[in-house]
Amino acid sequence: MISFTVTAVVFGVVFLAELPDKTALAGLVLGTRYRASYVFAGVAAAFAVHVALAVAAGSVLTLLPHQLVQALTGVLFLGGAAVLLMKKDEDETEVRKPENQSFWKVSGAGFMLILVAEFGDLTQIMTANLAARYDDPLSVGIGAVLALWSVAAIGIVGGKALMRRVPLKLITKVAALLMLGLGLWSLWEAIAG
Repeated sequence: MISFTVTAVVFGVVFLAELPDKTALAGLVLGTRYRASYVFAGVAAAFAVHVALAVAAGSVLTLLPHQLVQALTGVLFLGGAAVLLMKKDEDETEVRKPENQSFWKVSGAGFMLILVAEFGDLTQIMTANLAARYDDPLSVGIGAVLALWSVAAIGIVGGKALMRRVPLKLITKVAALLMLGLGLWSLWEAIAG
């Protein structure tokens, strides 16, 4: 039986915690470059895996080596920034053509980015703690996954809207700089932590 109260509380807490997180930025960046539905499919699948792990493991996730996760996240963001900066200029009409974007390639990229970047993240640990507190894994899982999917959708749709108003070249450079900053910040946290 699902408790709508628990689901609503978990949704609110996780949504507010995830909204300013790097996931919204990752969704926005992917949303500017690829077909939104493909990006969402990969991101949504990764979040479903994270929530399932958090709910199943409970508070055990807080024991994972946070520094290793931060270092790996930093390297992935730096790699993403390098790819964006080294990419030759593309015609915006070519980027928008769906036939140039395979579902598996795009959704796989979204899945892997979120799977690694969010592993051991605050919202995953928070979800584990909420699952332990309420002893209602189904309600907690539904609330958490809906919150994470909502944040991802906001980021992806925001990316598509941004691309209609701002040149792709500028978006790519800004995204690369933001990813570079996030990568360096994650590496700093791994070293300092």
